[in-house]
This record gives sequence, C-alpha cells and structure tokens, in this order.
Amino acid sequence: MYAIVEDSGTQIKMTKGEVIDIDLRDMGDKAKTITFDRVLMVSDAEKKSAAKVGQPYLSGASVKADVLDQIKDRKVDVIKFKRRKGYKRKQGHRQGYLRVRVSEITGPKA
Repeated sequence: MYAIVEDSGTQIKMTKGEVIDIDLRDMGDKAKTITFDRVLMVSDAEKKSAAKVGQPYLSGASVKADVLDQIKDRKVDVIKFKRRKGYKRKQGHRQGYLRVRVSEITGPKA
C-alpha cells in the first residue's frame, strides 16, 4: 500500500516502513509522531483495487510517521562574483530536514 502526500508544497510517495527526509518544522521537543492529512492518492496493490484519488485531498485518509532524527543536508556554496570590480562574496547553506519512518497508512472512509 502506498500514498501520495502533499507536504510543504511538494508531493511525496510514501510506503509503510520507508524512511523519508521531509522539510524541517517546529513541533516541540516531545513530539515523536507526525500525521499527514493532505493525502492526494491511496493505492493498495495487494487488494488489486483501483487507486483512490482525491479532488484535491481524500477525506478521512492519513499517514502517520515516527520522527527518527533531525539532520542537515550537504553544504551548498553560494558565490557572488563580479569580474574586474574586486567584488566577491561567499556564503554557505545547509538545509535542515526531519528523518521519519512511515508507520501507518489509513485509507479514506467509505
């Protein structure tokens, strides 16, 4: 079973047990799970049933994930340069992510 979820303006395909990096968010220190309720599509290949597609979201469908860690991506260098002007600027950036494991996919209510 898999689901396509919208999170932070991106669409993410999630299957049960998969480890995914999502955009960092402020959840508090004690939060151990995240619930995604913006489910765009749910498909169950085991039951050979047709995929259920929302318009735009499926009501009653959700995906739960356990928070594993807070990580940073590799460093990206941002360089500004103008030739013959003596102008150079260098800045680095590391994007923050949450590493989560999908624990449960709940289909829409009939």
